[in-house]
Amino acid sequence: MALPSLRALRHRNFRLFLSGQIFALVGYWIQMVAQSWLLYRLTGSATMLGLLGFAGSLPILLLSPLAGWWSDRCNLHRTMFVTQILELLQAVTLTALALSGIIAPWHIVTLAMILGMLVAIELPIRHAYLLELVDGKEDLPNAIALTSLMANSGRLVGPAIAGVLIGALSEAHCFLINSLTYVAVVISFIMIRVRPQPREPVKTPLFSGIHDGFSYAWNLLPIRALLLTLAMVAFMATPYVTLMPVMVREVFGGGADDMGFLMGASGLGAISGTLYLASRANARGLIRLIIIAGLAAGSALALLPQMPSTALALPLLVVIGFGILVTSVSVNMILQTIVDDDKRGRVMSLYTVAFLGISPFGALTAGALADVIGPRATLTIGGLCCAAAALVLAQRRHSIRALIRPIYEKLGISRG
Repeated sequence: MALPSLRALRHRNFRLFLSGQIFALVGYWIQMVAQSWLLYRLTGSATMLGLLGFAGSLPILLLSPLAGWWSDRCNLHRTMFVTQILELLQAVTLTALALSGIIAPWHIVTLAMILGMLVAIELPIRHAYLLELVDGKEDLPNAIALTSLMANSGRLVGPAIAGVLIGALSEAHCFLINSLTYVAVVISFIMIRVRPQPREPVKTPLFSGIHDGFSYAWNLLPIRALLLTLAMVAFMATPYVTLMPVMVREVFGGGADDMGFLMGASGLGAISGTLYLASRANARGLIRLIIIAGLAAGSALALLPQMPSTALALPLLVVIGFGILVTSVSVNMILQTIVDDDKRGRVMSLYTVAFLGISPFGALTAGALADVIGPRATLTIGGLCCAAAALVLAQRRHSIRALIRPIYEKLGISRG
Protein backbone atom coordinates (compact mmCIF):
# COMPACT_ATOMS: atom_id res chain seq x y z
CA MET A 1 0.00 0.00 0.00
CA ALA A 2 1.36 3.41 -1.04
CA LEU A 3 2.22 6.00 1.56
CA PRO A 4 -0.45 8.71 1.85
CA SER A 5 1.89 11.34 0.40
CA LEU A 6 2.71 9.14 -2.61
CA ARG A 7 -0.67 7.58 -3.33
CA ALA A 8 -0.89 8.96 -6.89
CA LEU A 9 2.16 6.84 -7.76
CA ARG A 10 0.03 3.70 -7.64
CA HIS A 11 -1.11 4.67 -11.16
CA ARG A 12 1.29 3.28 -13.80
CA ASN A 13 0.69 6.07 -16.31
CA PHE A 14 1.36 8.76 -13.73
CA ARG A 15 4.61 7.03 -12.70
CA LEU A 16 5.78 6.96 -16.31
CA PHE A 17 4.84 10.59 -16.85
CA LEU A 18 6.65 11.66 -13.69
CA SER A 19 9.79 9.70 -14.52
CA GLY A 20 10.15 11.36 -17.90
CA GLN A 21 9.27 14.86 -16.78
CA ILE A 22 11.80 14.97 -13.94
CA PHE A 23 14.63 14.73 -16.50
CA ALA A 24 13.03 17.37 -18.71
CA LEU A 25 12.54 19.78 -15.81
CA VAL A 26 16.11 19.45 -14.57
CA GLY A 27 17.19 20.25 -18.12
CA TYR A 28 14.71 23.12 -18.33
CA TRP A 29 16.17 24.83 -15.26
CA ILE A 30 19.71 24.25 -16.48
CA GLN A 31 18.74 26.03 -19.69
CA MET A 32 16.91 28.87 -17.92
CA VAL A 33 19.91 29.74 -15.73
CA ALA A 34 22.39 29.37 -18.59
CA GLN A 35 20.47 31.55 -21.04
CA SER A 36 19.98 34.31 -18.45
CA TRP A 37 23.67 34.24 -17.56
CA LEU A 38 24.71 34.20 -21.22
CA LEU A 39 22.42 37.09 -22.12
CA TYR A 40 23.68 39.21 -19.22
CA ARG A 41 27.29 38.36 -20.11
CA LEU A 42 26.68 39.45 -23.70
CA THR A 43 24.75 42.64 -22.93
CA GLY A 44 25.34 43.66 -19.29
CA SER A 45 21.75 44.94 -19.23
CA ALA A 46 19.08 44.29 -16.59
CA THR A 47 16.53 45.58 -19.09
CA MET A 48 17.53 42.81 -21.51
CA LEU A 49 16.99 40.27 -18.74
CA GLY A 50 13.53 41.73 -18.25
CA LEU A 51 12.92 41.50 -21.99
CA LEU A 52 14.00 37.86 -21.93
CA GLY A 53 11.49 37.07 -19.18
CA PHE A 54 8.83 39.07 -21.03
CA ALA A 55 9.45 37.28 -24.34
CA GLY A 56 9.38 33.86 -22.71
CA SER A 57 6.15 34.41 -20.81
CA LEU A 58 4.07 36.79 -22.95
CA PRO A 59 2.82 33.94 -25.20
CA ILE A 60 1.42 32.27 -22.08
CA LEU A 61 -0.79 35.30 -21.47
CA LEU A 62 -1.96 35.45 -25.07
CA LEU A 63 -2.33 31.77 -25.97
CA SER A 64 -3.38 30.04 -22.74
CA PRO A 65 -7.10 30.90 -23.07
CA LEU A 66 -7.09 29.36 -26.55
CA ALA A 67 -5.22 26.31 -25.24
CA GLY A 68 -7.72 26.00 -22.39
CA TRP A 69 -10.65 25.98 -24.81
CA TRP A 70 -8.84 23.43 -26.96
CA SER A 71 -7.97 21.20 -23.99
CA ASP A 72 -11.68 20.71 -23.28
CA ARG A 73 -12.04 18.95 -26.65
CA CYS A 74 -8.68 17.60 -27.92
CA ASN A 75 -6.88 14.27 -27.43
CA LEU A 76 -4.82 15.23 -24.40
CA HIS A 77 -2.18 12.50 -24.63
CA ARG A 78 -1.43 13.08 -28.30
CA THR A 79 -1.29 16.85 -27.92
CA MET A 80 1.04 16.63 -24.91
CA PHE A 81 3.37 14.34 -26.86
CA VAL A 82 3.54 16.74 -29.81
CA THR A 83 4.39 19.71 -27.59
CA GLN A 84 7.27 17.75 -26.03
CA ILE A 85 8.71 16.99 -29.48
CA LEU A 86 8.52 20.66 -30.46
CA GLU A 87 10.19 21.71 -27.20
CA LEU A 88 12.98 19.24 -28.01
CA LEU A 89 13.51 20.95 -31.38
CA GLN A 90 13.70 24.34 -29.66
CA ALA A 91 16.37 23.04 -27.28
CA VAL A 92 18.39 21.52 -30.13
CA THR A 93 18.32 24.81 -32.06
CA LEU A 94 19.57 26.76 -29.05
CA THR A 95 22.33 24.18 -28.52
CA ALA A 96 23.47 24.32 -32.15
CA LEU A 97 23.68 28.13 -32.14
CA ALA A 98 25.64 28.19 -28.88
CA LEU A 99 28.07 25.42 -29.81
CA SER A 100 28.77 27.05 -33.16
CA GLY A 101 29.66 30.32 -31.43
CA ILE A 102 27.30 32.44 -33.53
CA ILE A 103 24.60 32.93 -30.90
CA ALA A 104 23.46 36.53 -30.41
CA PRO A 105 21.10 38.16 -27.91
CA TRP A 106 18.24 38.18 -30.41
CA HIS A 107 18.62 34.42 -30.87
CA ILE A 108 18.19 33.88 -27.13
CA VAL A 109 15.15 36.15 -26.87
CA THR A 110 13.46 34.72 -29.97
CA LEU A 111 13.95 31.11 -28.91
CA ALA A 112 12.68 31.96 -25.43
CA MET A 113 9.51 33.31 -27.05
CA ILE A 114 9.11 30.12 -29.10
CA LEU A 115 9.45 28.01 -25.97
CA GLY A 116 6.92 30.27 -24.27
CA MET A 117 4.43 29.59 -27.07
CA LEU A 118 4.84 25.85 -26.61
CA VAL A 119 4.52 26.09 -22.82
CA ALA A 120 1.38 28.21 -23.26
CA ILE A 121 -0.21 25.36 -25.19
CA GLU A 122 1.14 22.64 -22.92
CA LEU A 123 0.24 23.88 -19.43
CA PRO A 124 -3.60 24.01 -19.59
CA ILE A 125 -3.54 20.66 -21.38
CA ARG A 126 -1.19 19.24 -18.73
CA HIS A 127 -3.61 20.24 -15.94
CA ALA A 128 -6.47 18.39 -17.66
CA TYR A 129 -4.19 15.48 -18.65
CA LEU A 130 -3.42 14.68 -14.99
CA LEU A 131 -7.04 13.57 -14.56
CA GLU A 132 -6.48 10.88 -17.21
CA LEU A 133 -3.16 9.78 -15.72
CA VAL A 134 -4.73 9.02 -12.31
CA ASP A 135 -8.11 7.77 -13.60
CA GLY A 136 -10.32 10.21 -11.69
CA LYS A 137 -10.47 12.86 -8.99
CA GLU A 138 -9.64 10.78 -5.91
CA ASP A 139 -5.88 11.08 -6.29
CA LEU A 140 -5.86 14.29 -8.32
CA PRO A 141 -4.80 16.68 -5.49
CA ASN A 142 -1.92 14.37 -4.62
CA ALA A 143 -0.94 14.13 -8.29
CA ILE A 144 -0.88 17.94 -8.49
CA ALA A 145 1.36 18.15 -5.43
CA LEU A 146 3.71 15.42 -6.67
CA THR A 147 3.93 17.07 -10.09
CA SER A 148 4.89 20.30 -8.35
CA LEU A 149 7.44 18.37 -6.27
CA MET A 150 8.93 17.03 -9.48
CA ALA A 151 9.10 20.51 -11.01
CA ASN A 152 10.77 22.00 -7.98
CA SER A 153 13.21 19.13 -7.64
CA GLY A 154 14.33 20.15 -11.10
CA ARG A 155 14.44 23.74 -9.92
CA LEU A 156 16.66 22.72 -7.01
CA VAL A 157 19.07 20.53 -8.96
CA GLY A 158 19.10 22.29 -12.35
CA PRO A 159 20.50 25.70 -11.32
CA ALA A 160 23.25 24.11 -9.22
CA ILE A 161 24.30 21.96 -12.19
CA ALA A 162 24.14 24.99 -14.47
CA GLY A 163 26.37 27.03 -12.18
CA VAL A 164 29.02 24.31 -12.16
CA LEU A 165 28.82 23.71 -15.91
CA ILE A 166 29.02 27.40 -16.81
CA GLY A 167 32.13 27.79 -14.67
CA ALA A 168 33.79 24.58 -15.88
CA LEU A 169 32.67 24.47 -19.52
CA SER A 170 30.19 26.92 -21.08
CA GLU A 171 26.54 27.85 -21.42
CA ALA A 172 26.42 25.82 -24.63
CA HIS A 173 27.03 22.60 -22.70
CA CYS A 174 24.07 23.46 -20.48
CA PHE A 175 21.87 23.71 -23.56
CA LEU A 176 23.22 20.38 -24.83
CA ILE A 177 22.31 18.59 -21.61
CA ASN A 178 18.80 20.02 -21.75
CA SER A 179 18.39 18.65 -25.27
CA LEU A 180 19.50 15.17 -24.18
CA THR A 181 16.96 15.03 -21.33
CA TYR A 182 14.14 14.87 -23.85
CA VAL A 183 15.14 11.30 -24.73
CA ALA A 184 13.58 10.19 -21.41
CA VAL A 185 10.47 12.26 -22.16
CA VAL A 186 9.92 10.65 -25.55
CA ILE A 187 10.35 7.14 -24.14
CA SER A 188 7.90 7.79 -21.29
CA PHE A 189 5.18 9.07 -23.63
CA ILE A 190 5.58 6.09 -25.93
CA MET A 191 4.97 3.77 -22.95
CA ILE A 192 1.94 5.62 -21.49
CA ARG A 193 -1.46 4.05 -22.21
CA VAL A 194 -4.25 6.33 -21.04
CA ARG A 195 -7.99 5.76 -20.95
CA PRO A 196 -9.51 9.17 -21.80
CA GLN A 197 -11.99 10.42 -19.20
CA PRO A 198 -15.55 10.66 -20.55
CA ARG A 199 -16.38 14.22 -21.56
CA GLU A 200 -19.54 15.71 -22.99
CA PRO A 201 -19.10 16.86 -26.60
CA VAL A 202 -18.35 20.58 -26.65
CA LYS A 203 -19.69 22.45 -29.66
CA THR A 204 -19.36 26.00 -28.34
CA PRO A 205 -17.53 28.28 -30.81
CA LEU A 206 -14.05 29.45 -29.85
CA PHE A 207 -14.78 32.97 -28.63
CA SER A 208 -18.06 32.00 -26.96
CA GLY A 209 -16.30 29.14 -25.20
CA ILE A 210 -13.50 31.39 -23.94
CA HIS A 211 -16.04 34.00 -22.81
CA ASP A 212 -18.11 31.38 -20.98
CA GLY A 213 -15.04 30.13 -19.12
CA PHE A 214 -14.00 33.65 -18.15
CA SER A 215 -17.51 34.56 -16.96
CA TYR A 216 -17.74 31.37 -14.93
CA ALA A 217 -14.44 32.13 -13.17
CA TRP A 218 -15.14 35.84 -12.62
CA ASN A 219 -18.63 35.36 -11.21
CA LEU A 220 -17.49 32.88 -8.54
CA LEU A 221 -15.83 34.80 -5.71
CA PRO A 222 -13.48 31.98 -4.61
CA ILE A 223 -12.08 31.54 -8.11
CA ARG A 224 -11.86 35.28 -8.76
CA ALA A 225 -10.19 36.10 -5.44
CA LEU A 226 -7.67 33.28 -5.69
CA LEU A 227 -6.70 34.13 -9.27
CA LEU A 228 -6.28 37.83 -8.45
CA THR A 229 -4.08 37.00 -5.45
CA LEU A 230 -1.99 34.67 -7.57
CA ALA A 231 -1.66 37.31 -10.30
CA MET A 232 -0.35 39.85 -7.79
CA VAL A 233 2.22 37.38 -6.47
CA ALA A 234 3.28 36.59 -10.05
CA PHE A 235 3.64 40.26 -10.98
CA MET A 236 5.38 41.52 -7.85
CA ALA A 237 7.28 38.53 -6.41
CA THR A 238 8.36 36.14 -9.18
CA PRO A 239 10.53 38.75 -11.01
CA TYR A 240 13.23 38.13 -8.39
CA VAL A 241 14.30 35.28 -10.70
CA THR A 242 14.81 37.73 -13.57
CA LEU A 243 16.95 40.04 -11.41
CA MET A 244 19.04 37.29 -9.86
CA PRO A 245 22.05 37.75 -12.21
CA VAL A 246 22.08 41.47 -11.31
CA MET A 247 21.81 40.77 -7.58
CA VAL A 248 24.57 38.18 -7.70
CA ARG A 249 27.07 40.25 -9.66
CA GLU A 250 26.32 43.80 -8.50
CA VAL A 251 24.98 43.37 -4.95
CA PHE A 252 26.56 40.16 -3.64
CA GLY A 253 29.68 40.27 -5.82
CA GLY A 254 29.41 36.61 -6.81
CA GLY A 255 29.61 34.47 -9.94
CA ALA A 256 27.60 31.85 -11.77
CA ASP A 257 28.11 29.29 -8.99
CA ASP A 258 26.60 31.70 -6.45
CA MET A 259 23.60 32.22 -8.70
CA GLY A 260 23.17 28.47 -8.96
CA PHE A 261 23.20 28.09 -5.18
CA LEU A 262 20.70 30.92 -4.67
CA MET A 263 18.32 29.52 -7.26
CA GLY A 264 18.81 26.09 -5.73
CA ALA A 265 17.90 27.50 -2.31
CA SER A 266 14.58 28.78 -3.63
CA GLY A 267 14.06 25.37 -5.16
CA LEU A 268 14.74 23.76 -1.78
CA GLY A 269 12.05 25.94 -0.24
CA ALA A 270 9.66 24.99 -3.01
CA ILE A 271 10.35 21.29 -2.49
CA SER A 272 9.65 21.68 1.22
CA GLY A 273 6.31 23.24 0.32
CA THR A 274 5.37 20.51 -2.11
CA LEU A 275 6.27 17.77 0.36
CA TYR A 276 3.92 19.35 2.87
CA LEU A 277 1.13 19.76 0.31
CA ALA A 278 1.59 16.18 -0.93
CA SER A 279 1.00 14.92 2.62
CA ARG A 280 -2.41 16.57 2.76
CA ALA A 281 -5.48 14.48 2.07
CA ASN A 282 -7.42 17.24 0.30
CA ALA A 283 -7.78 20.99 -0.26
CA ARG A 284 -9.30 21.71 3.16
CA GLY A 285 -7.70 24.62 5.03
CA LEU A 286 -5.65 25.88 2.09
CA ILE A 287 -7.06 29.43 2.15
CA ARG A 288 -5.34 30.07 5.48
CA LEU A 289 -2.15 28.50 4.16
CA ILE A 290 -2.15 30.77 1.08
CA ILE A 291 -2.40 33.83 3.30
CA ILE A 292 0.51 32.70 5.49
CA ALA A 293 2.63 31.74 2.47
CA GLY A 294 2.02 35.05 0.71
CA LEU A 295 2.99 37.03 3.81
CA ALA A 296 6.13 34.95 4.30
CA ALA A 297 7.27 35.24 0.68
CA GLY A 298 6.61 38.98 0.56
CA SER A 299 8.42 39.68 3.83
CA ALA A 300 11.46 37.60 2.85
CA LEU A 301 11.63 39.26 -0.57
CA ALA A 302 11.53 42.72 1.00
CA LEU A 303 14.43 41.74 3.30
CA LEU A 304 16.52 40.01 0.61
CA PRO A 305 18.15 43.17 -0.85
CA GLN A 306 19.35 44.18 2.61
CA MET A 307 21.55 41.09 2.94
CA PRO A 308 25.30 41.81 2.55
CA SER A 309 26.30 38.41 1.16
CA THR A 310 25.15 35.30 -0.67
CA ALA A 311 25.41 33.19 2.49
CA LEU A 312 22.96 35.40 4.39
CA ALA A 313 20.62 35.58 1.40
CA LEU A 314 20.27 31.78 1.13
CA PRO A 315 17.75 31.31 4.00
CA LEU A 316 15.55 34.08 2.63
CA LEU A 317 15.54 32.44 -0.82
CA VAL A 318 14.32 29.24 0.85
CA VAL A 319 11.39 31.16 2.38
CA ILE A 320 10.62 32.92 -0.92
CA GLY A 321 10.62 29.64 -2.83
CA PHE A 322 8.41 28.02 -0.19
CA GLY A 323 5.91 30.90 -0.11
CA ILE A 324 5.49 31.33 -3.85
CA LEU A 325 5.22 27.58 -4.43
CA VAL A 326 2.69 27.00 -1.66
CA THR A 327 0.60 29.90 -2.93
CA SER A 328 0.55 28.75 -6.55
CA VAL A 329 0.03 25.03 -5.90
CA SER A 330 -2.60 25.61 -3.20
CA VAL A 331 -4.60 27.77 -5.60
CA ASN A 332 -4.23 25.00 -8.19
CA MET A 333 -5.47 22.35 -5.75
CA ILE A 334 -8.49 24.40 -4.70
CA LEU A 335 -9.48 25.22 -8.28
CA GLN A 336 -9.08 21.63 -9.47
CA THR A 337 -11.30 20.54 -6.58
CA ILE A 338 -14.18 23.03 -6.98
CA VAL A 339 -14.32 23.66 -10.73
CA ASP A 340 -16.93 21.98 -12.95
CA ASP A 341 -15.40 19.26 -15.13
CA ASP A 342 -16.67 20.73 -18.40
CA LYS A 343 -14.87 24.01 -17.65
CA ARG A 344 -11.69 22.57 -16.17
CA GLY A 345 -9.44 23.33 -19.12
CA ARG A 346 -10.65 26.90 -19.48
CA VAL A 347 -10.43 27.73 -15.77
CA MET A 348 -6.97 26.18 -15.53
CA SER A 349 -5.90 28.23 -18.54
CA LEU A 350 -6.86 31.31 -16.51
CA TYR A 351 -4.76 29.90 -13.67
CA THR A 352 -1.85 29.64 -16.11
CA VAL A 353 -2.44 33.22 -17.25
CA ALA A 354 -2.63 34.49 -13.66
CA PHE A 355 0.64 32.86 -12.65
CA LEU A 356 2.83 32.51 -15.74
CA GLY A 357 1.08 34.92 -18.11
CA ILE A 358 1.34 37.88 -15.75
CA SER A 359 5.00 37.15 -15.00
CA PRO A 360 6.35 38.70 -18.25
CA PHE A 361 4.96 42.08 -17.32
CA GLY A 362 6.47 41.75 -13.87
CA ALA A 363 9.81 40.71 -15.35
CA LEU A 364 9.84 43.54 -17.90
CA THR A 365 8.79 46.10 -15.29
CA ALA A 366 11.31 44.86 -12.74
CA GLY A 367 14.15 44.86 -15.27
CA ALA A 368 13.43 48.41 -16.43
CA LEU A 369 12.86 49.63 -12.87
CA ALA A 370 16.12 48.05 -11.67
CA ASP A 371 18.05 50.08 -14.25
CA VAL A 372 16.46 53.26 -12.83
CA ILE A 373 16.18 52.79 -9.05
CA GLY A 374 18.40 49.73 -8.62
CA PRO A 375 17.66 46.07 -7.92
CA ARG A 376 17.49 46.56 -4.15
CA ALA A 377 14.58 49.01 -4.20
CA THR A 378 12.82 47.05 -6.96
CA LEU A 379 12.77 43.81 -4.97
CA THR A 380 11.77 45.58 -1.76
CA ILE A 381 8.72 47.14 -3.45
CA GLY A 382 7.77 43.76 -4.93
CA GLY A 383 7.95 42.04 -1.57
CA LEU A 384 5.80 44.61 0.18
CA CYS A 385 3.12 44.43 -2.53
CA CYS A 386 3.09 40.62 -2.33
CA ALA A 387 2.50 40.77 1.42
CA ALA A 388 -0.27 43.34 0.90
CA ALA A 389 -2.05 40.98 -1.52
CA ALA A 390 -2.06 38.26 1.15
CA LEU A 391 -3.60 40.68 3.64
CA VAL A 392 -6.38 41.59 1.20
CA LEU A 393 -7.18 37.88 0.76
CA ALA A 394 -7.24 37.51 4.55
CA GLN A 395 -9.98 40.15 4.74
CA ARG A 396 -12.19 38.14 2.37
CA ARG A 397 -11.43 34.66 3.68
CA HIS A 398 -14.74 34.19 5.54
CA SER A 399 -16.85 34.97 2.43
CA ILE A 400 -14.68 32.67 0.31
CA ARG A 401 -14.94 29.79 2.78
CA ALA A 402 -18.72 30.17 3.00
CA LEU A 403 -19.00 29.67 -0.77
CA ILE A 404 -16.48 26.81 -0.97
CA ARG A 405 -17.85 24.85 1.99
CA PRO A 406 -20.97 23.44 0.19
CA ILE A 407 -18.77 22.16 -2.64
CA TYR A 408 -16.39 20.50 -0.21
CA GLU A 409 -19.29 18.91 1.68
CA LYS A 410 -20.70 17.52 -1.56
CA LEU A 411 -17.30 15.95 -2.25
CA GLY A 412 -17.06 14.56 1.30
CA ILE A 413 -14.71 17.26 2.61
CA SER A 414 -16.30 18.43 5.84
CA ARG A 415 -14.96 21.95 6.12
CA GLY A 416 -13.05 24.52 4.03
